[in-house]
Amino acid sequence: MTDSPDRPDSLGRLNARLLRFARERDWEQFHSPKNLAMALAGEVGELLEHFQWLTEAQSAALDENKKRQVSHELADILLYLVRLSERLDVDLIAAAEEKILINERRYPADKVRGDARRADEYPD
Repeated sequence: MTDSPDRPDSLGRLNARLLRFARERDWEQFHSPKNLAMALAGEVGELLEHFQWLTEAQSAALDENKKRQVSHELADILLYLVRLSERLDVDLIAAAEEKILINERRYPADKVRGDARRADEYPD
């Protein structure tokens, strides 16, 4: 991760804190990419449970208690994602920037505005 750990809101600082947390507990032995990916998938499932059976409107208007629960699931997802990226030596910010550039080419705004089809479903 090349994000500066000096920023109070940086992924680098968060990564350093997570690394310290894992090392203090001798948990790095359990944090293989496979295990972290599986844990990440599990947390995404827990996030989905909060929205299961809600209408679109209900999902956008969570009460404070539900919003706090959802925020904790989002935090779990972020924490596992940061740990996984550290174990694989992936710069998440650089990867996200690269992916946005790819998506901008795949989905030109003038071609796809207001249309949510997959890229291969648009006529050439």
